[in-house]
Amino acid sequence: MTGDSPGREAPAAQDFWAALRLTTQSRIGLGRAGDSLPTRHVLELKAAHAAARDAVHEPLDTDSFAGRVSAAGIGRPLIVTSQAASRGEYLRRPDLGRLPMDLSMIENAGADIGFVLADGLSPRALADHGVGLLEALVAELGTRYSLAPPVIATQARVALGDHIAKAMGVSTLLVLIGERPGLSVADSLGVYLTHLPRPGRTDADRNCISNIHPPDGLGYQQAAQVVVGLVDGARSLGQSGVKLKDISRTAALGPGGGSVLD
Repeated sequence: MTGDSPGREAPAAQDFWAALRLTTQSRIGLGRAGDSLPTRHVLELKAAHAAARDAVHEPLDTDSFAGRVSAAGIGRPLIVTSQAASRGEYLRRPDLGRLPMDLSMIENAGADIGFVLADGLSPRALADHGVGLLEALVAELGTRYSLAPPVIATQARVALGDHIAKAMGVSTLLVLIGERPGLSVADSLGVYLTHLPRPGRTDADRNCISNIHPPDGLGYQQAAQVVVGLVDGARSLGQSGVKLKDISRTAALGPGGGSVLD
């Protein structure tokens, strides 16, 4: 601080924080205006908080989204919902988001890979990035495995996918789901991989790739390459979860496709 300007940072301090801000989306070194933060930063924080709340509560436009998902070329998606009757109940009752309302319309495809596109805690993330990521996954996996038609799930938690996978008859499941919004990112998408999915599987049985939201987060192609490595590894080893590791960022990949057992 300068002695004659109590509300301003010294130039050296400004330069120090400016360099660090380039390395993170976190709010650091915001400065002071008297005893408080500068008004501009306070308003930016309030706007980010509002965007995060909107991302949680704004429903997915399923009809429009289904049309876009069809363009991925693996079939017209079916739309299912959990036992949570409303967005409010979904947020209050996570258990209901893990249970299906009705899956009778899903046919057993007997395919290798199934895709569930779930709104999760950020329907906006699924709307923004779900189709792009699905297309990248189909391009990587479609020449090597049989793919079931996709399913869109609303008011959905990750474990809802296990019930859907059982009805689909797939041996490996990929759940693309909107992640909980934060004050830096409101549209981040995650992928949960479960090999041999069935009701009762836990988070220890899954692998997660998160923070997918280009251009600031993981890109679609990057994420797809990590997923492919994990899928190959899971199917080779006969399991997914805590013992399956992603080594796709190492310099040399072995024949395991970027994944190995612990």
